[in-house]
Amino acid sequence: MNGPNPSVNGAPPAPAGDTHPLRWRILTLLAIAELLAMSTWFAASAIGPQLGIRWNLSASEIGWLTAVVQLGFVLGTAVAAVLNLADVVPSRVLFAVSAFIAAGANAALLWTTSYPQALASRLATGFALAGVYPPAMKMISTWFRARRGLAIGSIVGALTVGNAAPFLVRSIPGAGETQVVVATTIAALVAGIIVALLYHDGPYLFPARPFSWGLVGAVFAERRWRLATAGYLGHMFELYSARTWVPVFVAASLVAAGVPPGPHRESTAGFVGFLAIAIGGIGCVWGGLVADRRGREWLVNVSLAASGACAILIGFTFGRSLALLVPVALAWGFFVIADSAQFSALVTEAVPPHAVGTALTIQTSLGFLLTMVSIQLVPPVAHAIGWRWAFVMLAAGPVFGIAAINKLVRVTRQTAAR
Repeated sequence: MNGPNPSVNGAPPAPAGDTHPLRWRILTLLAIAELLAMSTWFAASAIGPQLGIRWNLSASEIGWLTAVVQLGFVLGTAVAAVLNLADVVPSRVLFAVSAFIAAGANAALLWTTSYPQALASRLATGFALAGVYPPAMKMISTWFRARRGLAIGSIVGALTVGNAAPFLVRSIPGAGETQVVVATTIAALVAGIIVALLYHDGPYLFPARPFSWGLVGAVFAERRWRLATAGYLGHMFELYSARTWVPVFVAASLVAAGVPPGPHRESTAGFVGFLAIAIGGIGCVWGGLVADRRGREWLVNVSLAASGACAILIGFTFGRSLALLVPVALAWGFFVIADSAQFSALVTEAVPPHAVGTALTIQTSLGFLLTMVSIQLVPPVAHAIGWRWAFVMLAAGPVFGIAAINKLVRVTRQTAAR
């Protein structure tokens, strides 16, 4: 069996304890860099309503401001996977250079004069971020083994808060398009500087290997990788649709509740959207702690079940008081991302050490490719039946994910018994 012994439901792995004195400092440093760099992801989405008014965009076209970032990320991860970049290029270099490119592509939004130009800027941003997210998970895995679930969970949690950051900037009274773009651009630049100057790999370094055309095929041949990735796809079907459209759902709910138009309504919708995304950072850390104690598969099943339930329940709060809507939105934001890092941790334990970077890159590439479909499914459903029940279909993702992870548990037990 490749890699460390994986967790089986209720029985997490027990590698030797992490002891390096710098591990928590490096985790903090890398989490801050991840938060700052990934703030560029939703920069255009946070100002989507303003761009929509400027260029007379439909809801679907506004959705493409997010979906095209996913497309760029998919293209970037596909190139990285084929070229084995995550396993050939030093992670510190790959992360820093990619963060700088993302900053430049994000800044281009300030000079766009048309919708196609904005899409090109977002495509380039997503492409660059493919060199930030997967490498960060590999980087922190070189510092942690016994607490790898918590470590990767913290990185994904930082990413989650970073994703929410543009909505926080937008919710500040008087903040507009320029402030959001400038703030996220500077953040990405600082992220690249932090990693370039302060990061170095830890004691559990994954062995380097020369380029190999066959590495992608070797990853796909691992059955446990395929099952972990299938669970991840169920998770991703729900995740980015929720992040993209919850702020719009909140705005529509405020309209249905009779809240008058104006800056207050826009700020309220933006701030609730920020909270619903940002709370996922806490969810990721909680998920990492629980996964290291109870097992990754157990945590994944609980999180998928809870988030799927929230996708259904939030419809019952539509047009009602924020006192009803906000708790459900926060619960959804908490659980919808709490398991994300554990799919990545499962992958690090399912493939040979020399293929970890490529395996993570392929997994995230497939997941974000799927989000391009699920994000675009929501607007036509909302148009047909209204925003109240537009999210119900997203519960199909957790159902599929739970089935895949339960199969992974059975396969892992069979393998361990041999």
